[in-house]
Amino acid sequence: MLLQNKLKSYKLILASRSPRRRELLGGAGLEFTVADDFEVEEVYPPQMPPRKVPQYLAELKSRAYPATLANDEILITADTVVILDGEILGKPANRNEAIKMLESLSGREHVVVTGVCLRSKQQRRSFSAVSRVTFRPLSAEEIEYYVDNCRPYDKAGAYGIQEWIGYVGIRSIRGSFYNVMGLPVEALFTNLAKFTHERVL
Repeated sequence: MLLQNKLKSYKLILASRSPRRRELLGGAGLEFTVADDFEVEEVYPPQMPPRKVPQYLAELKSRAYPATLANDEILITADTVVILDGEILGKPANRNEAIKMLESLSGREHVVVTGVCLRSKQQRRSFSAVSRVTFRPLSAEEIEYYVDNCRPYDKAGAYGIQEWIGYVGIRSIRGSFYNVMGLPVEALFTNLAKFTHERVL
């Protein structure tokens, strides 16, 4: 049975403000509702290895979800980070930060990690996916054009792979393209299948 048919007996809840995650989950043919906004302080231990941070934050968001889950509900939370030279590049606060981030990524390979947490009333399953992305050398004019036209202030690493900079500036990707967008759809499908198979009522 197709997973999307099997999941018709469940209610998926996506707790994310990201329009890209909503687009990807819908594109996978899964029916879901979007959770109301809730507060969560996205803080992680300073000594934590960068690649473990996204899964930790996804679990943190899941625990912060204020509503009690019904027996047929599955909550999905996620977090994505961009890592360069072992350091996490967050969301740029302004134009200058966005330009500096893209200058640091220009002509180099970086790592994108998305952590995902699935939680029901009965169980929890977490996982993460890793992609390696390489930009060709970008000119100052290209970087400024992208920042001024797309204003990537809500994006980790100051870029969206689905936007202009991704079309013209990315030389190669090793791993899931959709992971770089913010949700590793194939891994999500695989883990949802395992999650629902293991579900105990």
